[in-house]
Amino acid sequence: MGGRFPPRLPPAYRAAARRALRVTIAAGAGFYVLLYGFGLAVGATYALFGAIAMAGLSHLPGSGRQRAALLVCVVPVCWVLITLGTYLSVRTWSAVLGMLVVGFALAFMAVGGPRFAGAATGLQLMYILPSFPPYDPGSLGERLAGATFGLAVLIVAEITLLPEPAALPYRERAARAADCAASCAQRLRTAPYTLPEDALRSARALSTGLRSSQVPEAERPAGAGVRQRALAHTGLATRTLLGRLAVLPPPPPGAAAPADADGPAGAGEARGPDPLRAVTEAARETAARLRGRGPDGRAHTVLQEAREALAAAEDGSPAVLRRNAALLEVADAALAMSTAADLAVRGRAADPPAPGRFWYARQRAPRLWWRRLSGHAGGRSVFFQNAVRISLALAAARLIAGVDTLPHGFWVLLATLTLTRTTVRETRTTERRALTGTLVGALVAATLLAFVGTDIEVYAVALPPLMLVTFTLGPVKGVGWAQALFTVVVALVFAQLAPATWQLAEFRLLDVLAGSAIGAVFGLLAWPRGAHDELRRSVATLLRIAAEIVVATTAQMAAGGRRVPVVTAPGHRSLQHALVMAESAYAQYQSEPQGPGPPPVRRDWQAALIAGHHTLWGADRLLVPAEPVVVPPLGREASESVVRTGDRVAAAMLLTSARMDPTGDTPETPAPPHAPTASATLSADPPGAPRAYYATVAWLGSLTRDLDRLAADTAPGAETVTEAGTEAGTDAGTATEAEAGTEADAAPH
Repeated sequence: MGGRFPPRLPPAYRAAARRALRVTIAAGAGFYVLLYGFGLAVGATYALFGAIAMAGLSHLPGSGRQRAALLVCVVPVCWVLITLGTYLSVRTWSAVLGMLVVGFALAFMAVGGPRFAGAATGLQLMYILPSFPPYDPGSLGERLAGATFGLAVLIVAEITLLPEPAALPYRERAARAADCAASCAQRLRTAPYTLPEDALRSARALSTGLRSSQVPEAERPAGAGVRQRALAHTGLATRTLLGRLAVLPPPPPGAAAPADADGPAGAGEARGPDPLRAVTEAARETAARLRGRGPDGRAHTVLQEAREALAAAEDGSPAVLRRNAALLEVADAALAMSTAADLAVRGRAADPPAPGRFWYARQRAPRLWWRRLSGHAGGRSVFFQNAVRISLALAAARLIAGVDTLPHGFWVLLATLTLTRTTVRETRTTERRALTGTLVGALVAATLLAFVGTDIEVYAVALPPLMLVTFTLGPVKGVGWAQALFTVVVALVFAQLAPATWQLAEFRLLDVLAGSAIGAVFGLLAWPRGAHDELRRSVATLLRIAAEIVVATTAQMAAGGRRVPVVTAPGHRSLQHALVMAESAYAQYQSEPQGPGPPPVRRDWQAALIAGHHTLWGADRLLVPAEPVVVPPLGREASESVVRTGDRVAAAMLLTSARMDPTGDTPETPAPPHAPTASATLSADPPGAPRAYYATVAWLGSLTRDLDRLAADTAPGAETVTEAGTEAGTDAGTATEAEAGTEADAAPH
């Protein structure tokens, strides 16, 4: 069955109406067939609330087929939760303890990505419903059958009723961006050696299209498995490649072409394959692989040879060495993109990559999932905070409902679950509107029950259209409308299950009031400011650790010494973990309304996160070679310049960190930036400085630009293609992609 709603209907109403139709048909079919066809009141209740829980009160991402596939996987979980709730309801204390454990586990599922987060609310309700008296294990079979029937009808409805067009897969998005990178690299091989404005616009648009905020939730590579991590890594590397190509400096006047370009190689230029030609072919190969064509990988091998030739080029003018350092960054990004795409397509069957960025390539799924969960098991993770807050609130609500024997205590927990927000301000605003809506709905329901009485046929006829209106207007008009309409819906449902009077509406109002009060209390006690303080704290920690790594890296580059391949340089895991915490806090911060009051100092939080990625990626690139090597010292003047510049960047990071930290007393308003001194510019290059000097200075320059963006009074969200994330290999998602929730999970060491 397909069709379209009238074009004049706003898109939000059309989407809500489609979902409302599916919920109404699934819930109504299950309820009426089991209640009036088989006389199974318990089964009918579970069929109705099962469909409402998983489609009306949950947000499952994706197209109809994607949601149906997720629901098929959810059905066994619902069986387990209903069984647990049924048997733990024998005593109030056991039900409360079960609510605490189950509530935390289901809420903490959000670390697994949008699919897990979307299903969490519905799964909570599948435990809450059977956890209330009467304790009746004998009805477990009917409960399971009813829930299964309701979910089965919902699965069919998701597939057949008004299906939405499939969204563009992330792999195709990455393939198109790789094609764009190939085109840009090809253009940069010829005069004027810069990208025209149309190419920059195209690169910017395709790079932005890989941001998680621009990708439908069901298509985001947010899982913990190898393929999902590698696909996210592919997006990061592709965005970085586009950014590096956009700012690639032109060759100095008189420089000769590479060996495989038109003309012989000149002094100081890289011998061997043309790096930009190799990047072009590797990007085309990556796009073909992502589209399932299975290329032979020769372009990747040629790019590796070009990269080795660049790394070996030590002679030449400062301008040539500076361009070679920029080309080396382009080649590294292209190699990371090619390797990640191979892993995303072939998984653990892909060719073993070098250790470092692709640490996850040979690890099995259980270990990867454990790494993700353990990385967020602490008070600094917003996922952990949210899970603690809601599990404590639900457990308290179950205790109060059990001790006071509130009638229809299920509604108390339902109100607590659906009205508790991540900040106390948002919770207070939501509950005020919800209580107003519930009061209006209770008055309407009481009037209806008083006038209709026990005429069940009226309730049976009125329920389906009312459900359709409820689940159409509720998501669009807000929580007040949703509570008002849902109050009337539940009154019509329970009036068909047993004789009801106008007091049913009174019980509904009291239960929602109790649930709201419990949610408000725990919203006040457990991290009341939500992600606001946590974001500032995590960014402050991130910048402090980044400053330490900048100082250590510049010192090691100046001193030289033996370098060996490792997974990541010593001390870098702490920065990986700090990035995870900061990105997850940023993701939640973006979803929280700021509310009334004086506006805070506007910060480009993305710049801080990008600085963390640039620190990690650049330090690993400088310190972690592909094979054991002995690196000579930079020389006295070059060493002094690198260390001095690194100290200046680290000092700026520490000052910014102090301003960010909510526990400190440093003024939040940034100090005016100082003009760069002569030693901080690239115009006074030490004579005879090696390639490693220019690579290090280029890295420090990118960090300086990140800090300048963070210090500027700009609105968050400003982003250019030149700063569109990195392929740092932490599997954390780019700094600008944290809207979807973090994709990284490195545990602290």
